[in-house]
Amino acid sequence: MERSENILKGIFDKFSTLNIHENRKLTDEYCELVFLNKEIGEWEKIFTEILGSAVKPSKANPSEGDLSITKQFGGICANQTLFKKDYGNTTIIAMFWPWQDSTYTTLKIVLMKNDQ
Repeated sequence: MERSENILKGIFDKFSTLNIHENRKLTDEYCELVFLNKEIGEWEKIFTEILGSAVKPSKANPSEGDLSITKQFGGICANQTLFKKDYGNTTIIAMFWPWQDSTYTTLKIVLMKNDQ
């Protein structure tokens, strides 16, 4: 099994070739940035390759589990996308939050240590 830190590095390496409109925050456990919607397919491809298919695609209603795991990071709504993958005692989530202007999307990536 690949270590979660290596997964985050792989994600960062892959999206380093894409255009980032705004870097908002980057720590060891949290990343928030904004990208242009015209490139959303490339962003989704990266996350599908690394984390698998979205557990909550856009236009699907979030489950109680989706709401619970995303609550402390702003939650997840029907028009947003959630990717999630467990790596041992760590869970990685990625959330796509499209803006109402249809031009931008906020991306949040979170590395969470699970209780043992």
